[in-house]
Amino acid sequence: MSLSEVIKSGNYELIDVREPMELEMDGNIEGAKNIPLGEVEDRKDEILSIEKPVILFCRSGNRSGKALEYLNSQGLKDGHNGGGWAELKANLEANQGTF
Repeated sequence: MSLSEVIKSGNYELIDVREPMELEMDGNIEGAKNIPLGEVEDRKDEILSIEKPVILFCRSGNRSGKALEYLNSQGLKDGHNGGGWAELKANLEANQGTF
């Protein structure tokens, strides 16, 4: 499935890989789990145990891309880079109207 198909399905887990300070300063997406990039390796089992598509995002898409690359190498089956949080939030709102 493509990212837009996953979003339209409404069945996914959001993971924000920004630092907690960034969420406070810039904003967040309701319902997203915050796992900063520096913690992804230590928390990989938690992420790999998620049984639905995982959408990773950050400020611009760079850190979420790195996290996705690592998680794919560890066996993540259905991961997507959602890119920057503001664009992803707009995409979620346009596709679901629930935020």
